[in-house]
Amino acid sequence: MTDTVLSAQNLHKSYAGKQALQGVSLALHAGEIVALLGPNGAGKSTLLQLLTGLFSPDQGAIVVLGHDMRTHASRALAGLGVVFQQGALDLDLSVQANLLFHTDLHGIARAIASQRIADELARIGMSAQAGALVRSLSGGTRRKVELVRAVLHQPRVLLMDEATAGLDMASRQQLLAAVRRLAKDQGVAVLWATHLAEEVQVADRLVLLDKGAVRFSGSPAAFMDQAPGDNLHEELFRQLAQPA
Repeated sequence: MTDTVLSAQNLHKSYAGKQALQGVSLALHAGEIVALLGPNGAGKSTLLQLLTGLFSPDQGAIVVLGHDMRTHASRALAGLGVVFQQGALDLDLSVQANLLFHTDLHGIARAIASQRIADELARIGMSAQAGALVRSLSGGTRRKVELVRAVLHQPRVLLMDEATAGLDMASRQQLLAAVRRLAKDQGVAVLWATHLAEEVQVADRLVLLDKGAVRFSGSPAAFMDQAPGDNLHEELFRQLAQPA
């Protein structure tokens, strides 16, 4: 059986007395792409905040590569790479400088870091842009830089939070292709929060959150085999039925 690289069990989280998550459990396996869907207020952002260690659950446990987030947070977080919805690059630094700043934070020796950066930029066809200021790059190219940054410390889990928001179709397809290669070639597990059907259709599994609880977990094909039983299911069913 494929290795479980991240396990979240019975997660509960409330803000000001209002429940955001109610008993959410999730497992990610090496090389698997999981699409995380749900309407606004479903709990997607809260779940990602807990998985990235920004907040702690009121109840439940998160384990990454065998390390419990509560007791060994630094070890657990070292196994994660994250691409947030909002860009987080320094626009006035070059691509290379942004990436070296990240590897410095992770304590990676400069010689090793420089080789990894060169390898990853080459992998996505950006070697010639290493010295370019981030400000000069298109939105899609900046996203590719953020993806490179997220994997330089060689995480086993990649969390993508609406990472293609605002990108055109060509840029989205390029980013999707890069993530698929990571999963296939390096065995990285990917959790991709999205609202786009084309991103769901490349996933191995779909997890649907609504009102803080998991309503469905299975393959997109299995979801399509189910008859719509409510408005949320029906709307997602309709979207997935459209050509990618």
